[in-house]
Amino acid sequence: MVSRIKTVAFQGIEAVPVDVQVMIQPGKPVINVVGLPDKAVAESRERVRAALHASGLALPAKRITVNLAPADLPKEGSHYDLPIALGMMAALGAVPSDALEDFVVIGELSLDGTLTPIAGALPAAMGANALGKGLICPAECGPEAAWAGSDMDILAPRSLVSLANHFRGTQVLSRPQATIRQASGSLPDLSDIRGQETARRALEIAAAGGHNMLMAGPPGSGKSMLAQRLPGILPPLSARELLEVSMIASIAGELSGGKLSDRRPFRAPHHSASMAAMVGGGLRARPGEAALAHNGVLFLDELPEFTPQVLDSLRQPLEAGETVIARANHRVTYPSRFQLIAAMNPCRCGMAGEPGHVCRRGPRCVSDYQARLSGPFLDRIDIRIDVPAVSAADMFARAPSEPSETVARRVAQARLLQSERYAAAGLSVETNAAVTNSQIEAAARIDAKAVSLLRDAAEAMRFSARAYHRIIKVARTIADLEGADGIARIHVAEAISYRVVSDRVAQAA
Repeated sequence: MVSRIKTVAFQGIEAVPVDVQVMIQPGKPVINVVGLPDKAVAESRERVRAALHASGLALPAKRITVNLAPADLPKEGSHYDLPIALGMMAALGAVPSDALEDFVVIGELSLDGTLTPIAGALPAAMGANALGKGLICPAECGPEAAWAGSDMDILAPRSLVSLANHFRGTQVLSRPQATIRQASGSLPDLSDIRGQETARRALEIAAAGGHNMLMAGPPGSGKSMLAQRLPGILPPLSARELLEVSMIASIAGELSGGKLSDRRPFRAPHHSASMAAMVGGGLRARPGEAALAHNGVLFLDELPEFTPQVLDSLRQPLEAGETVIARANHRVTYPSRFQLIAAMNPCRCGMAGEPGHVCRRGPRCVSDYQARLSGPFLDRIDIRIDVPAVSAADMFARAPSEPSETVARRVAQARLLQSERYAAAGLSVETNAAVTNSQIEAAARIDAKAVSLLRDAAEAMRFSARAYHRIIKVARTIADLEGADGIARIHVAEAISYRVVSDRVAQAA
C-alpha cells in the first residue's frame, strides 16, 4: 500500500505542489528517500525515526521507500519532515489517510516529536488555498498561514501526538488567528532635521512619487538622518502589498512569531555586501536585499564604497521591478520594486567643495572616487541633490521643523491622486515612478511652455531617453503634491534642477 501526502517545494515565492509517496514493504530495515532530495531532506529519515519513536510509534523492521514526486524537481529544506512522518503514520494506520487528503503538509520535526517553525509558511498556505486544500503547519507558523484565507482549514499542532489525537477525535485543534506585529517604538521624525530645506523638499517628492534619490554632501550633513526618516512619511502598506512583502520575508525566515508587519521595509546593507547578498543567490537562491526591500526602501550609505559589480547588479531590479536569479537547472524570480535612497561623500576625504578646504590629491580625489559609479546606474536615479554642511545658525534655530505627520498627509494625498488616475486608466500601479514611459506620457498633461522648456533642456544637457521620461515623472509628482491637473513650466523646472549633475555628483560615465 502506498500512502500519499501533499506538500510543496519553493521556487522563489511560488509554492510548487509535491507528492510525498510512502511504501512499506518486506525487505532489509532501511528508509530510502528518493526524488532529488538535498542533504537536509535526506537527513529527515533520522529525525522522523526519532520523532515517531518519541511519540510512541515504532517503525516495523521493513523496507520503507519515500518518493518525492515529481522526481526531477530539486527538493530543498527541512519542511519535508512532517509530510514524510505523516505518510509513514498513514501507511501504518496510525492516522486515517482519507483525513489527510484535504491538506497540504509542511513542518520540521524535533527528535522529541515536537514541531519547529519553518520558513515559507505563508507562500505554502497561499499555494494550498489555490489548490482548494487546507494546511498543516507548526504552531508558530499558524498566525502567518492564517493570512492566506479566512475560509481555509489550518491545523497548527505543537507535536505529532497532538495532531494524531486531533484526527482520532480526542483533541481539537483550534484555527490560528492572523495577527499583526505591534510596531516597537515610533519612527524617527523629520522635526529632528535642522535646516536642509532643499533636501527635505526632495525627500517629500521622492516619497510622494516613489522616486529614487541620491544625496551628496560632506560627513555630518544629515544624509543618513534624512534617509532614516523616509519611512515615517510613507503611507502604510496596502493589503496586497502587505502579502507580497510578507511572502518574501517568510521565504527568508524573517517573520518573527508568524506575525506580519504593516510597516514598509527599510533595508540598509553594509557596503561590504556581496552580489548574492544584494540581489539574492546562494545554493538555494534565497532573496537578497533588493527583494527584501520590495514595496519599501533600500538605503545604500557610502554608495561609492560598494563594489561596482554589486551596484550594477541593481540596474535590472531598478528598471524591471524584479530580480531574476538564473541557475543551470532552474530560474527564480523575486519581486523587487523598491525605492532606492543613496548617500555619498563628494570625495574620499569627504570635504571637496567645502569653503576653506583643499584636497591634497587635487581633482583626482573627486574623479577617482566618483568614477566607481557607472553612468547607466546613475541614469536610473531620478533625484540628485547636494546636502551641504549645516550652519551654526541652523543648529541654534529655535523654530521647530515641520514634523513627519504633516508631510505624510501631503504625501498620502499625492499618492491617492496617482492611484485614482492609474486605476481609471485600468493600470495596477500606484506611483508615478512605477509606470511605463508610454503611460506617463499619456498621464502627464504637459502644457506648451513646459514642453518647450523640457525640449531646450534635453538638447542643451543631452539627456538620455530614460532621463527625459524620468524628469516627466518627477514633474508629475510635483504637480500632484500641489493638486494640479497638468504639468506647468515651474514643475518641469524644479524636476530638471533635481536631475542636473552638480559639482558634488559628477556623472562618471
